[in-house]
Amino acid sequence: MTTMRAMVLPKPGQPLVLDYRPRPQPAAGEILVKVEACGVCRTDQHIADGELPPPPRLPLVLGHEIVGIVAGLGENVREFEIGQRVGVPWLGATCGRCWYCVHGRENLCDSPTFTGYTRDGGYAEFTVVDARFCFGLPPRGDAVHTAPFLCAGLIGYRAYSFVPADALRIGLYGFGASAHILAQLALAQGREVAAFVRRGDEEGKRFAIELGCSWAGWSDEMAPHELDAAIIFAPVGALVPAALRAVRKGGVVVCAGIHMSDIPSFSYRDLWHERVIRSVANLQQRDGHAFFRAIENLTIRTHVQVFPLEQANDALNALRQGRLQGAAVLVP
Repeated sequence: MTTMRAMVLPKPGQPLVLDYRPRPQPAAGEILVKVEACGVCRTDQHIADGELPPPPRLPLVLGHEIVGIVAGLGENVREFEIGQRVGVPWLGATCGRCWYCVHGRENLCDSPTFTGYTRDGGYAEFTVVDARFCFGLPPRGDAVHTAPFLCAGLIGYRAYSFVPADALRIGLYGFGASAHILAQLALAQGREVAAFVRRGDEEGKRFAIELGCSWAGWSDEMAPHELDAAIIFAPVGALVPAALRAVRKGGVVVCAGIHMSDIPSFSYRDLWHERVIRSVANLQQRDGHAFFRAIENLTIRTHVQVFPLEQANDALNALRQGRLQGAAVLVP
């Protein structure tokens, strides 16, 4: 049987290890994807560090920002063909039967599967995915620079969809993979963006200003003007009350991460005047289609640092330590 290379998580809290394992085969309704590039997401780090509930299967191949080529088709797959480029996101499949699925809210499915968490992901040369939860991608373009769109872009866009249409001044807390994509989209739509970075991250401030943000400062500072809305990408609970104080009356604070440290107590006055806090969970298929339509005629450049597959641990360490501008991407 043909083998492939994969970087495998033996157990949360342990480094990934290089493994040679049989190439997976697609079952009915699945496709085999030859991985061209896989982005390294903050959620991957949370899984690896044991900050999310332990994966139901170990050892596990992480990775859910996958761009690749269809290399095999399972039975009954009609929507893709061999050689087609596809993108694979975090939400791997849903039950299709629960209240949330029936009512078009599959991102809240009671029995979902997740790429790189409950099923093997893209830190490998090949992976098998549910054909219903992939996106066809244009053959043009660079796989490395497209990979961050599959989570940083998609989840960022879902968070962005909860920003009121009339919001002109938006704050982004944590200026990493998602924020640097979203900032470009917001700026192209005529909005003003303020970037908040961890104290001491001078490179992050410069990066935000270079991308066109009107202001960049520390996350414990106030922007020069009240914000209409704020999106929090950094997994730091203390940013929630900080963002509430930064937004105007009626402003919205969106928490975009899957994991966040505890939110400290704060005064009701910070929430009063109809300010709103909301979280974002996973994504819906229509979010992905809407995102790719939104950027189709725009020049959105992802800033990436490329790592060979075998250096996945280095990529995760760079993410942990805040040493990335933009996104890390693994290339097998």
